[in-house]
Amino acid sequence: PVSRSTEHRRGWRRSNTHLVTMSMMGNGGPSVLSQGATEEKGEHARLSSFVGAMAIADLVKSTLGPKGMDKILVSMGQGNHVTVTNDGATILKSIYVDNAAAKVLVDISKAQDDEVGDGTTSVVVFAGELLRQAEMLVNQKVHPMTIIQGFREACAVARDALEKCAMDHADDEVTFRKDLMNVARTTLSSKILTHDKHHFATLAVDAVMRLKGSGNLEMIQLIQKPGGSLKDSFLDEGFILDKKFNVGHPKRIENAKILIANTPMDTDKIKIYGARVRVDSMQKVGEIEAAEKKKMEDKCHKIAAHGANLFINRQLIYNYPEQVLINKGVTSIEHADFDGVERLALVTGGEICSTFDDPAGNVLGTCDLVEEIMIGEDKLIKFSGVAKGEACTIVLRGASSHVLGEAERSLHDALCVLTATVKDSRIVYGGGCPEMIMSKAVEELASRTPGKRALAMEGFAKALRAIPTIICENAGLDSSEIISQLKASHGRGETSAGIDILTGFVGDMDERGVTECFRVKQQILLSGTEAAEMIVRVDDIIKCVPRQREQ
Repeated sequence: PVSRSTEHRRGWRRSNTHLVTMSMMGNGGPSVLSQGATEEKGEHARLSSFVGAMAIADLVKSTLGPKGMDKILVSMGQGNHVTVTNDGATILKSIYVDNAAAKVLVDISKAQDDEVGDGTTSVVVFAGELLRQAEMLVNQKVHPMTIIQGFREACAVARDALEKCAMDHADDEVTFRKDLMNVARTTLSSKILTHDKHHFATLAVDAVMRLKGSGNLEMIQLIQKPGGSLKDSFLDEGFILDKKFNVGHPKRIENAKILIANTPMDTDKIKIYGARVRVDSMQKVGEIEAAEKKKMEDKCHKIAAHGANLFINRQLIYNYPEQVLINKGVTSIEHADFDGVERLALVTGGEICSTFDDPAGNVLGTCDLVEEIMIGEDKLIKFSGVAKGEACTIVLRGASSHVLGEAERSLHDALCVLTATVKDSRIVYGGGCPEMIMSKAVEELASRTPGKRALAMEGFAKALRAIPTIICENAGLDSSEIISQLKASHGRGETSAGIDILTGFVGDMDERGVTECFRVKQQILLSGTEAAEMIVRVDDIIKCVPRQREQ
């Protein structure tokens, strides 16, 4: 017979074993994930997200503002291609990121670039600062959902404050052009073109005003030509194609009717690769070649039947078809790049053809004059008086391909911002002025809000103030002194006060002519808040196992 104490011990052991098994299951003992997959939970996942996103923000932070620095990006591919830039989207596009939360910031930077063209660095820095504040609040045991709610309410109030401080001069053409010039100058002042910003702002505004509000940037072509200095860049009406006329062709055509095509004009040999033709004499080979030649000649006659006097093909044109076409009075240009052909078809009002059986069905492009011009030591073809009168070309000159690449990115940003301003003509002052107005409105809301949400709102206001702080730090100024002076100025009701980087003090942005596009600022506010909200929500990161290569 078993004593009662022994039975009691056995029962205790059984129940204890059951508890151990349960605890193993709770602590990820028997995992449901495939072997090799990793999972981070709770605080670890959140910390990993915050750290990755803040690291990305710190990476591009030094490029912000008029005194921001550039980064050199060296590709590991063939030729070790080097890019020198301070454009946030270009930097983030070029780097490989392994952290999941960091990829979210890279994506909002790309979205900002596609949507409005500028503010790509600001949006990442703002989202990074929001996450920095969120991390502090999480450490103070504030629930992530409370933080998100506070951020959302603060974002709505900040947006209203931004809309109230926006100005609109679309009715007055002279003032609106002045606004556009100021917006372009402000955008270019943080780029490589800052020393010639007046010249490039004029080029950009003239180009965008030619579009007559259509906002189709396809009409504006940017050509890079090494040589000279950046000041030698100019805007040319019409379209410039980076090609030369063939030898012996006229170098000037008036009242041109242009047939634009993407068709093979090199078929004087059998094009089926791997085809084998068995013949029993050289005479048969000659007959095959003659048939090919006849086929090509018929194609040239069909092209000439369209009534065009200029034929532009994306592919090669061999000597024989070129000779047939010139005998028919049709000048030809071969190997035009596809981007150029697409844009040329757009501006001349033609269509890209690939078959020529129906002359009535193919639309020809028209222009008043086609002539060969020289830029530096290169010959190019200029199309003047095109059907779409708003088309123009900006020719960029500069010391090297790296300078020209960055100049093109800078000018493209300015053109995008100006197009956004033409569509939504509201503007706001720059120099950290709208951020201070928004942070003031958010702090007033926080002072009226009970509970922990108020802490999140105060964090939001601090994140907004971080942008002018970083602009000061990048210029080597005393950021705490200037930001406290700026806060006091806005407290006194000076709504146009901002940072004057040139003097290193608080100045009037209206007098300095520092204005920015309203849509850019609004997009920064909304995208940054949404991205931060998405990352704060994370409490679990699961990484899949890499697929094994089959042996």
